[in-house]
Formats: sequence, structure tokens, C-alpha cells
Amino acid sequence: MKHQQLTQFCEAVFIKMGCSEKDAKLATEVLTIADLRGIDSHGVARLSGYVRLWKAGRINTTPNIKIVHESPSTAVIDADAALGLVAAPFAMKVAIEKALICGTGWVSVRNSNHFGIAGIHAEMALEHDMIGMAMTNASPLVAPTFSKERLLGTNPIAVAIPADKEPPFIGDFATTTAANGKLEILQRESKNAPTGWVQTKSGEESNDPHEVKNGGALLPLGSDREHGSHKGFILGSIVDIFSAVLSGANYGPWAPPFVSFLPLSDDPVGLGLGHFFGAMRIDAFRPAEEFKSHMDNWLSRFRNATPINENQPVVIPGDPERQLSQERLNTDIPLNDLVLKDLQSLAEEFKIEL
Repeated sequence: MKHQQLTQFCEAVFIKMGCSEKDAKLATEVLTIADLRGIDSHGVARLSGYVRLWKAGRINTTPNIKIVHESPSTAVIDADAALGLVAAPFAMKVAIEKALICGTGWVSVRNSNHFGIAGIHAEMALEHDMIGMAMTNASPLVAPTFSKERLLGTNPIAVAIPADKEPPFIGDFATTTAANGKLEILQRESKNAPTGWVQTKSGEESNDPHEVKNGGALLPLGSDREHGSHKGFILGSIVDIFSAVLSGANYGPWAPPFVSFLPLSDDPVGLGLGHFFGAMRIDAFRPAEEFKSHMDNWLSRFRNATPINENQPVVIPGDPERQLSQERLNTDIPLNDLVLKDLQSLAEEFKIEL
């Protein structure tokens, strides 16, 4: 399906949910950029999930997003149960504004929802010659190292770093071996999960992509102790604490789930889901042009590292997504049959042409 067609459809759905035209466009941009970049797990495949949360009264489409606490360089934002797709850009803008004044800006968010891909929010800092950071806690689907319990989310981290003539460095990754959306893709395609992605509810190795729905858990980055899963556990914990404990959102097993097979906690410890954003002005450290020139040097040197296999060059974070975006803009965005069926159901429900 053409990018423009998907954009028009998503905007129409968000408007039917009660979003303003501005918020509908913003939420749609975050979703469809994920599809353009090949991050299909976080694109329009998520649209029906947002509708489901809205129907359950968990998403407020006319929120009063506001700063509830701040210092010159920091802020806490209450998103008023907004779409995370809308709350996150608001918060990142605040971080950038504070960085313009103080050199750095740091913002934590509470009372929010799933915010799509983290990278697009971090990238907002690039046009201001700033380094951007974005992270969020998520549905409790991940077992800490040595645990059978699901206590953490996939808790992604994104960092965007500007360059001069080279494309920017965009690192955007889950702190688990794989994001839950990757399992959902395997489920739609009736494929097995690679070893090290999931464990059974008793903590045993599994290749079943449905394992998490059956009481099992996703594994931290590294998969097991011998391969460094304790480091993935640490990274996920840092994201959870920065995003939720710091902001007053729900953390750990109390984080409100996006997935439909997990219930809401009946004993919350905070408000909604949490995010954390940072913006650092380059010239607060060294002249921006000087830094970006050296980033060009860094990027070109690493991109031209001697490969193990001549058919597989070294990949710089952000390069594959940029390449795929250009391809999909000029052709079509491929949609899995089950995703297309979901969109068709939404089209019928809201009486929108797909």
C-alpha cells in the first residue's frame, strides 16, 4: 500500500477517535515512519491496539498535557492519559527548549501510553545541533536474569547524534534480545522464534513465538547469563527507573500493558506509562561545526571498517532504516495479511475507505 494511502487512513481513524487534526497528523507521522523504516512491529500494525485502549478508556484523545514540576534544565510532564505518540513530541520539545537555555534539557513523563518508535523522538534534537535521547518503559513481558517472573518491559533506548555531510547516527534498540513486536510478526507468519528470544513460564528455553501469551517471558538483551543477559537486565532497569520511578509513572510489573492478553494492575504505584527524554546542545561541549566534522570522520571510518565477509559491510546505526525509507516511499509499504485484515475491520467500524 502507498505511504500516502496509509497516512490518510490513519489520520481518519485518529480523528474518529476524537483527536484534533493536529494530533491525528502527529500520531500518524510517528506510526507510518516506523513502517517506512521497516520497523513493521511499531507501525500501522499497532493502530488497532491504540483503538482498543481508547475504547477501554485508557487513552484520552483531548488531553491537557502540562508541566507539573520543573527547574531551569529539567521538567516532569503529566500527559493526562494522552496517546504517547502525541505526548512524546511535546516532551521532547520541552527538553530542547530547556537545552537552548541551559545547554542540556531533561524531561520525564508520567500518565502516558505507548509512544511508537523511540528514534523519531530523539531525532527532533538534530535540527538544533543537539544530541537527542528518548526512552520508555513498556508492558511487563520480560524476566530479569535468573527469574521466571515478568517484571520489565522491552524498554527501548534511542540516541540521535548529528553529523555534517554524513547522515546522523541514529541508535534505536530494545533492551531485550527482541521486541515483542518481532514475536507478533513471527506469529502472523507462522514462524518459530530464534533460540534466546523467549523462555517458558517455568524458565526453560523455547522457540514458540506464542510463549509469552502462554505465561512465558521475553529475555533481556544477551538471552542468558553466559551471554550477558545481566547487562540487558541492567539497561532495561535504568530505562524503567528514569522513565517511571523518576516521573511518578507505574514501573516494573505495574506498568500498564499495551498487549491485550495482560490485565491492568489493580494496585497501581503511579500514573500511566512513563518516558524519559534528553537534549544536549553540542556547543555546550565544543563548537558544533568542529564536532560534526569529527562525527563525519567517525562515521566514515566505521562504515569503511574491513568486513569479515565482503558481501556484508559494516552497518552504521540508522543506515538500513534510511535506505528502506527511500525504497518504500517510491514503491509500496508491504502489509501482512493479518495487519491488512485489522485495518479493514477498522475501516468498516469507522466507515472509512481503505
